[in-house]
Formats: sequence, structure tokens, C-alpha cells
Amino acid sequence: MTQILFIRHGPTEWNQDGRIQGHTDVPLSETGQAEVADWRLPPGFLSFDWICSPLVRARETARLLGVPNAALEERLKEANWGEWEGRNLKDLREELGDALTRNERRGLDLVVPNGESPRMVRERLAGWLAEAAAARRPLVAVCHNGVLRAAYSLATGWDMRSDSPLSRRHAAAHLYHLSAEGDLRIKQLNILMDREDDPA
Repeated sequence: MTQILFIRHGPTEWNQDGRIQGHTDVPLSETGQAEVADWRLPPGFLSFDWICSPLVRARETARLLGVPNAALEERLKEANWGEWEGRNLKDLREELGDALTRNERRGLDLVVPNGESPRMVRERLAGWLAEAAAARRPLVAVCHNGVLRAAYSLATGWDMRSDSPLSRRHAAAHLYHLSAEGDLRIKQLNILMDREDDPA
């Protein structure tokens, strides 16, 4: 077993507006940059191998955390939300109504017009984990909410038809054990990185 820490990118203007980002390359907002610059990593993780989604919001997050040259990995990208990218989630719910509610109940098999289902995201993450595990090196993966959900699903069998215990905050990391075969086991979820939460 080795360790892998998943970190979600910092906030963007689209996050603040409730817009769906997906593969759209939205940078961190000024507020997001300030927030990430103030995050406190758990001790020792700067010495891990850092792998990063190639989307700019993830790369900026890694840089602000002190790792400007993290290796890039396409399979750590957010889900491709197809025709829904750029849409405000509230407006989308009003437009699609019960049809969207029924679609969301499909969980892993949610249908995204011209995009990826959560199951597809989980499958590409599993492929990367199997390759990464062979190196037997501890890892930090800077990624996106959809990848965090996929990792939790792989570790627990969660079908995404109900809520998960994962924090929706950007400043929350999630630590897993990674087996030599690429299987995940939860070590600690929702590790807060805000300095204001530091009791010291």
C-alpha cells in the first residue's frame, strides 16, 4: 500500500456563479487564488509525487501550493459535461424539471448530452490508478469534484444515487491507501486546509 491525496482545485468565477465547468478551461478567480495561497497542506505532502489535471484551474492550484511543475495527466480532468457546460445549474433545473431529476437518479449512468457519464469518469480514473500504483510512490493528485466523487465510488462502491460524505468545500483534501493493483481504500476524508481552521 502507498498513499494518494486528492485535492480539488480552488474556486473560479464559474463556481461562484453556479455554472457547470467540465472541460471548459476556466482559471481561478482572484478570490480563489487568494484562498488557495492561504491553504495549509498536511505535513509531508510536498515530498510526494504531484500529478495534476491539465486544466488551468488545477495547474494554478498546484503552483500556489508550491508545486509549479506537477506532471500533467489527462485522466484527472473534470467530467466532460457536453452541452451543459457554461450553463447555470439552477437555470438547467428550471428548464429540464423532472426530466433532470429522473436523470440524476441514474447515478453513475447519468446521461450528459455529448458528454461523459460519471461511470466513464470512474473508468478512466481507475485506468490511471492502476498505472500509477505500479510505481509504488506516494502521490498528490490535483483534480476536480467529479474525480473526487469517482475516487470515493471506486473505494466504496457508491453508485452516486445518494449523497456522499465528501465535503463540497474546495479546501478539503481526501487521503486514500492505493494498493499495488490500483485499488483505493479510504484513510481520511475531508481534511480541511484552511488556515483559519488551524487550532494552533
